[in-house]
Amino acid sequence: MDTSEAVRLPLKAERPGAEEGMQGTLQEWVYRQLREAIMTGQLIPGRSVTLRGVATMLEVSPMPVREAVRRLVAERALEAMDNRRVAVPRMTQDKLDELCRARIALEIAAAERALPAIDEKRLQRLRQLDTEINEAVGAGDDEAYLIKHRAFHFGIYDAAPSQVLLPLIESVWLQLGPFMRMVLRHLNSYEVDRHVEILDAIARRDARALSFAVEADIREGMGGLRAEVE
Repeated sequence: MDTSEAVRLPLKAERPGAEEGMQGTLQEWVYRQLREAIMTGQLIPGRSVTLRGVATMLEVSPMPVREAVRRLVAERALEAMDNRRVAVPRMTQDKLDELCRARIALEIAAAERALPAIDEKRLQRLRQLDTEINEAVGAGDDEAYLIKHRAFHFGIYDAAPSQVLLPLIESVWLQLGPFMRMVLRHLNSYEVDRHVEILDAIARRDARALSFAVEADIREGMGGLRAEVE
C-alpha cells in the first residue's frame, strides 16, 4: 500500500529550523503534525502507513516519527502493527457509543465554561468559520470541512481553556477524527443547522440553549457515523 493513499502530509505548520537544533523540538513538531492529521480525518481507517513513509513525507529521519507514533499509540489514536506500520484502530458500535457519551459530557462542560469569555470578536470568528464550513460542504471539499469543523468547536472551548477538559476532549477527538469523513455523507439529511443554534445561543448568553445545541450537534454527527460503522 502506498503511504500517500492513507495519509495526507505534511500539514501547513512550519518545520523547526536547523538553528533550533534540538531533537526534542523536532520530535514535538512531528507529533503535532501527526496528531493534527488524525484529529482532522487525514488518516484513512483501514489503511496502514509505514514509519519510513511518514518520515519521507515530513522530510525527517525515522527516529522522531517513531517517538511520535509511540505517544499516539499510548493515546489510543494509532495502533502499532508487526511490520513497522501503524493504522487507525478499528471502530465498533460499543466504542462509538462510549466516545459519543464522552464528547457530550466533556464538550457541554467546556462550552458552558467558555460562554462568559466569548467576546464579540471571537463570536464573529466563529460565524466566519461556520460560513467556511458551509462553503466547504457546497464545494465537496472534505479536507477543508474537517479542518474548519474542528476549528469551530475548539474555537469555542479555547475561549476559556481548561487544563483538564481540553486534553480529555482532544483525546476523544483523536479516536474519532479518522472516521469523521464518513459523517459527510449524511450532512444533507440534517434538518437543523446546529452550528447556527450554537452561535445564536452564544449571542444570547443562553447557557441552557448552548448545552442543548452542542449535545444535538454531537448526537446527530455521531448518528451519521453510527450508520457507517460495522
